[in-house]
Parts: sequence; C-alpha cells; structure tokens
Amino acid sequence: MPVIRLIACDVDGTLLRDGQTKLSSQVAEEIVRLQAKGILFCPASGRQYNSLRKLFAPVADQLYYICENGAVIFAPGSPGKLLAKETMERASAMELCRDILTADQCEIVMSGVNLSYLCPKDPDIVDHVRDVVGNRVALVNRPEEVPEDLVKVSAYCRQSARSAEPLLAPKWSSRFRTAIAGEQWLDFTVADKGTGLRSLCTVLGITPREVLAIGDNYNDLPMLELVGNPYIMETAAEDLRRRFPRRCTRVEDLLVRL
Repeated sequence: MPVIRLIACDVDGTLLRDGQTKLSSQVAEEIVRLQAKGILFCPASGRQYNSLRKLFAPVADQLYYICENGAVIFAPGSPGKLLAKETMERASAMELCRDILTADQCEIVMSGVNLSYLCPKDPDIVDHVRDVVGNRVALVNRPEEVPEDLVKVSAYCRQSARSAEPLLAPKWSSRFRTAIAGEQWLDFTVADKGTGLRSLCTVLGITPREVLAIGDNYNDLPMLELVGNPYIMETAAEDLRRRFPRRCTRVEDLLVRL
C-alpha cells in the first residue's frame, strides 16, 4: 500500500449503503485509529456541513469536510472554519432555479454555505431535506428571495435523476458542472469534488497522489480521477467499475487494512 495521508470518502451509497441512515460505530473507531497514525479523514459529499456533522457526531470536531459536491470546505473544530467556497453566478443560478421549478416532478433545493432554501411544490420535500437528509432549511416563496450566494442548486427528481437529466443538463452543462448525485438528485455547481479536494490538499500541504478516495456515483468521478488511490464501490454503475479496478464492498473493510 502506498503512503496515504488523507482519505476522502463519499457518504450516500458509499459509507451509507442499502438505505442506511446512520454510520456504523466501526467507522468512527477506524477514523480515530487512522488519525492516530497520521491519516486524516474527510467526508466528501453533496450533503450540507450541518448534515455531515450530525452524521459523524462522535468525531465531528476532528474532521475536514468537503461539502456540497466540493463547493464548500470546512476545517476541524466546533464549528470548523470555512476554508473555501465556490459560488454560482447569481443571474444564471436564478434562471436555472426557475427551469427546475417548471420541470414536472422536480423540487428545488438551493444551497448556501450551511443552509438549504426550498420553494416546495409539495410539503414532503421539506420533511425529507430537514429530517432525512439532516439539513438546516429555510422556506422562500421564490428563488430571488434567497439572501446569500448559492454554492449549489439541486433538482430533487421524484421519478429519477436520470429521467430529468436530459431535460435540464443540455442547457446548463456549459455554465455549471452537472452530476447525478443519487437516485433522485441532479446537482449543479461551479465546483466539483475534484476541485474541492485539490483545494484541501493545497491547504494541508499534501499531494493528490497521497490521497485515497472512495465513491460510488458520477459526482465522485472528479475526485476519483484526481487521486493516486481511487476505489469504487461494487454497487456502482458498470461503466464506473470498468474505469476503476480497485473495488470496495464495505468501506470499513478497506479502512481496517490501512
């Protein structure tokens, strides 16, 4: 095994599998053990900082965080210092928001640094983002009421993200990075997990060759392509598994070998 100084790990579909909503206790134990060896651990997720801190509660103050698909980076601490953010050009972001709102079966989630803004068509989206995903949320009547810069705009697609992608991505892929981030999530950002991870490596003074990254979906591609040690979950799409020969069934089993 080459020298590893940082582990960047996706959450949904990777650390959380088969409908899990809580991390296994073994994950926290391995994070503590690895940090004692000088190996840092960083969740790299489309989730909000608040959601990730709740999920990693036993070790929350010890971690770096790549949030919102790489658009926001936080340092360890309670709360951690904001290290970087990549914001979307506002006029284009507002136009994108209106397109999502008019798309059939799509709800919109607009992300600030640590707050999700919703214009719900149906109230269940509020419960899902707040209670299931664990985000801090605020309701607005229209996107223009969001009072801060946006770092990510997401379409929550009730049918599937794959069905919504052809309707939204062709128009916006030249202005924003577009990625399927889960069965029902289609994300638009300026950053991606690769740019976020590169920024964190610069802060930490390490090279991407010294990073082990684990993911399962297309929004993980930029960080998997960047690092010296990429792993893909066995449950990932076949074309992703073809691109990355190193596989992982359970993240815990990989961590314990380091």
